[in-house]
Amino acid sequence: MRLGTVTYNLAKDWDIATIIKNCEATGFEAVELRTEHAHGVETTLNAAQREAVKEQFRRSKVKLLSLGSTCEFQSPDPAVVQQNIETCKKFVVLAHDVDAMAVKVRPNGFPRDADRPKTLRQIGEALRVCGEYAKGYGVEIWMEVHGSGTQEAPNSRAIMDACNHPNVGVCWNSNPTDVVNGSVKQSFGLLSKWIRNCHITELHSGYPYREFFALLKGMDYQRYTLAEIPTSCEPERLMRYYRKLWLELQTA
Repeated sequence: MRLGTVTYNLAKDWDIATIIKNCEATGFEAVELRTEHAHGVETTLNAAQREAVKEQFRRSKVKLLSLGSTCEFQSPDPAVVQQNIETCKKFVVLAHDVDAMAVKVRPNGFPRDADRPKTLRQIGEALRVCGEYAKGYGVEIWMEVHGSGTQEAPNSRAIMDACNHPNVGVCWNSNPTDVVNGSVKQSFGLLSKWIRNCHITELHSGYPYREFFALLKGMDYQRYTLAEIPTSCEPERLMRYYRKLWLELQTA
């Protein structure tokens, strides 16, 4: 299990050189580049710019793990869903070109008065389309467990059941709704077979991270946990403390 960061929000104002410098200095091994942040890695980059991004990370100790898109598929308007699918495809090509492992997408809650089972199936079917497209580029699709209602583990499970594509997994998001009677075991059990990535928040928040990390170790999880934490006026200092606590929470 390895530690990295999401640019949301700690690194939202950092360019690529700063991301690499701060991560290398503090033992963070990977980054997810959230769209619309200062790094500038967007689908509008030309071929030379994409190669330059790839080369910056290739020369570093930091892995460009994933691209954090905001593509979502819950709209009742089929044209909007299709537009998001097409945007996701553009991120897939970008991920391939910059040598990122995956594109992160999300549900973003249920539309007002939505037929919930129908909406969950619709999201899953759109994910399947994206997953099949991404397979051809050697890129995974990760569905962030996100959004009011849709982030609840049984609903995320229903989406993944409807998707049913081996190239689509979930990005655990450390939501309060994961916790049932002080434990994440129930929610974890519903989604564990699809976990490809994890977003983790403030480690002092009361979320049962010691239990969660033990569950990950129990399934021999060898991927990344990415810090999704606020900005700091002393980012390197914060990151060093964060990594120390992250290591401590993995002890029995």
